[in-house]
Amino acid sequence: MSRRTEQVAQEIKRHISELLVQEVRDPRIGFVTVTAVEVSPDLEHATIHVSVLGSEEDEKETMKALRRASGFLRSELAKRIRLRKMAELRFEPDRSAAEAIRISQLLNEVLPPDDRQKESE
Repeated sequence: MSRRTEQVAQEIKRHISELLVQEVRDPRIGFVTVTAVEVSPDLEHATIHVSVLGSEEDEKETMKALRRASGFLRSELAKRIRLRKMAELRFEPDRSAAEAIRISQLLNEVLPPDDRQKESE
């Protein structure tokens, strides 16, 4: 990834995070954290990875609401970031935290109790 795409990704991440807290009023969007932004080399597309606190149903509703709000978010980003053309936004759930918890639970099931204590030290 070039320095330029990294800078654009960081700016998008910062502004999207602010917009979700301050501007988006959709009640379906719960507690959302922008975990990463990937921007294509031509700056035409941006994939925004988000972590949603709550159940699987909460995540589905939040993802639907984010996709519906993408036009608004894109227009607001265009006002805040100076680019010839603002990237198309695509929201994707970031399941890395849930996956880490699942792996930890699996390890706890497999390891004997005395080995679990050694792992935590």
